[in-house]
Amino acid sequence: MDFLLDYAGFLARAVTVLVVVVVILSLTAAMRSRGRARSGDLSVTSLNDFYLDLKENLEYSVLDKAQLKVLKKASKAKLQQDKKSTAEKKRVYVLDFDGDIKASAAENLRHEITALLSIAKPSDEVVLRLESGGGMVHSYGFAASQLARIRQAQIPLTVCIDKVAASGGYMMACIGDKILSAPFAAVGSIGVVAQVPNIHRLLKKNNIDVDVLTAGEYKRTLTMLGENTEPARQKFLQELQTTHDLFKQFVSQYRPQLDIDAVATGEVWQGTDAQRLALVDTLQTSDEYISNYAQNADVFLLEYVQKKSLQERVGLTAGTAVEHLADKGWERLQRRFMG
Repeated sequence: MDFLLDYAGFLARAVTVLVVVVVILSLTAAMRSRGRARSGDLSVTSLNDFYLDLKENLEYSVLDKAQLKVLKKASKAKLQQDKKSTAEKKRVYVLDFDGDIKASAAENLRHEITALLSIAKPSDEVVLRLESGGGMVHSYGFAASQLARIRQAQIPLTVCIDKVAASGGYMMACIGDKILSAPFAAVGSIGVVAQVPNIHRLLKKNNIDVDVLTAGEYKRTLTMLGENTEPARQKFLQELQTTHDLFKQFVSQYRPQLDIDAVATGEVWQGTDAQRLALVDTLQTSDEYISNYAQNADVFLLEYVQKKSLQERVGLTAGTAVEHLADKGWERLQRRFMG
C-alpha cells in the first residue's frame, strides 16, 4: 500500500500547487479584462489558391511529364495575359453560418459583414453557406438583420443551402437575392413552435404548493410549476400566432414570388420540391457555384475568430497540466510497482 500512498501524496501536492496558480491567474485576468470587450481576428483565405492546389495535386498525380509541360506552358501564358489585363476582377466573399438553437454564429457573422462592407462594391458578391435547423426567434431575427445590411448596401447576396435551412434558418436564407439548394436539402418550416412542460398536478399530488406572483395580467401565461388556465393558454397561442404572422410578413418582403399561405404551414420540403414552390431558385451545391466563380473572379473566405480570454486559456492550460501530472504520477507508480 506504500506505493499507493506515495502516489496519492504526490498527486495531492501537485494539484494543490496547480489550483493556487490557476486561482491567482484567473483573478489577475478578471481584473485586467474588466471593462474591456472581447476581440478577435479576421482570417482571409484565398479559395482560388485552394482550388488551384487541388487541381495541381491531381494533375501531378495522373499526368505524364509531357502533358505537365504543356499545362505549365499554358498556365504561364494565362498568367502573363492576366497581368496585362486592366479590367478589375470581381470579388466574391464567402461566409459560413452553422447555426445552433441560439444562432451563436451571428456574433462572428456581424463582424465578417462589417469588414466586407467596408470595401465591397455592388459589382462584387457575397455568398453565404448556410446550415441551420432554426432556433430562438429573437436570435435568428438578429442574424437575419445582419444579412439585410448586405442587401441594403446593394451588394448581391447568394445563399447556398447544402443540407438544411429551416425555420430561423430559412428566415436568414430568404434575404438572399438568389437561393441555391442541393436537391435533398431540407428547406422551409415557416412556422412557430413552443413546448412548456407542466408538473403542477405532480406537485399537487405531493402536497407541494407553488405561488406564481405577477404584476400585469399577462406577465406570465403558461408556467411549468403553477396551474395553467384556459385564458393563459389562449393568450400564449395568440402570441405564437402574432410571431408567425411577423415571420410570414418578413419572408414575403424578401420573397414576394411565394404563395406565402401555401408554404407557411410549418412543413419542410426537400430541395426539388422547394424549387417548385419558389422557396429556392436553383438546384446547385455551394461547391459547384463557388468553384465555377474561382475561374474568373477573386474568391475569399472570411472567418472571424473570437480570441480566447485569459481565463479560458488558463483553464485549457490547467486541464492539460492536470493530465500531464496524472500521467507522471502513473509512470511513477508503475516504476514503484514494477521495481
